[in-house]
Amino acid sequence: MDHKEFYRKTGVEVTLEVIGGKWKSIILYHLTTGKKRTSQLKKLTPNITQKMLTKQLRELECDGIISRTFYNQIPLKVEYELTEYGWSLKQLLDSVCEWGERHAVLCDKHRPVDTGVEGAGVDSEWIK
Repeated sequence: MDHKEFYRKTGVEVTLEVIGGKWKSIILYHLTTGKKRTSQLKKLTPNITQKMLTKQLRELECDGIISRTFYNQIPLKVEYELTEYGWSLKQLLDSVCEWGERHAVLCDKHRPVDTGVEGAGVDSEWIK
């Protein structure tokens, strides 16, 4: 019997399938401050391509995390916002943001002088 038949994804795996990756959490974090147009999200996330932004927004919409409102006007106006279900991620996003800020301080505080050697990351000794 194949063991894969009995495998059930963990909550972490399921969550990361929905909000994981390089851009989704960043997009969601920006939407916690209110509705945003595509152009606003692009400015807030300058390293994302337009194609990738559109893809990520569509996936989040498909998962019921955000909603898209289309206004039939010229110029075309589309706004994205968190759904009620999407708002349930707010506490998680805040926690991730706080952890990242603490980690950035930790890294800056303990960052070795640049020796030209790549790969200097967080040493487990720093955390003790």
